[in-house]
Amino acid sequence: MRKTTKITATVMFLMAIILQAQAAGSDWKLDPAHAGIYFEIDHIYAVTRGYFEEFDGKVIFDPDNLGGSIFDFKVEVDSINTGNSKRDGHLEGNEFFGARKFPVMTFKSTNVKKVEGDQYVVEGTLTVKDVSKTVSVPFTFFGIKQSPFDKDSEVAGFEARLAIDRLEYNVGNGKYYEMGVIGKDVDVLISFEATRKK
Repeated sequence: MRKTTKITATVMFLMAIILQAQAAGSDWKLDPAHAGIYFEIDHIYAVTRGYFEEFDGKVIFDPDNLGGSIFDFKVEVDSINTGNSKRDGHLEGNEFFGARKFPVMTFKSTNVKKVEGDQYVVEGTLTVKDVSKTVSVPFTFFGIKQSPFDKDSEVAGFEARLAIDRLEYNVGNGKYYEMGVIGKDVDVLISFEATRKK
């Protein structure tokens, strides 16, 4: 009986090691030089575009094990860049993002599903200022290939697009929207490469 118990415990221990190794092998590190969070929004007749310079993310993705996949991101609000420092300061202020009180925006995934082909959807909680909402973010998984710069590393590519109603997150009180100056819907593009050791 003791021998059987020892064998069972040994098998369970080895399985745990294998599962941990598999999970670790699915951990990806963002390549900051080839990653971006971009946005655009209507302004009267023009389109204003910008991006966030400072963000980080935890990515665990295995197309054969979506149950263990994670996409968690944190964005530094005061890193916003629209190419106009006066406008950036206005956006960081209390009338919009309130960056001093709410310095980060976050997305924490809860579920990843495959739609078809290279198309997936990640569901999770998006928090902007003091508002948290469940959102579904469609994304494209471009695949995995050996890094051209390091034969011991792999590169994966991802691209996600979504539209956010900024007023639902208290980014503005609707005054400029009612004036016909600034739209309420923000189109967001998240594009990044990630790397891992083989």
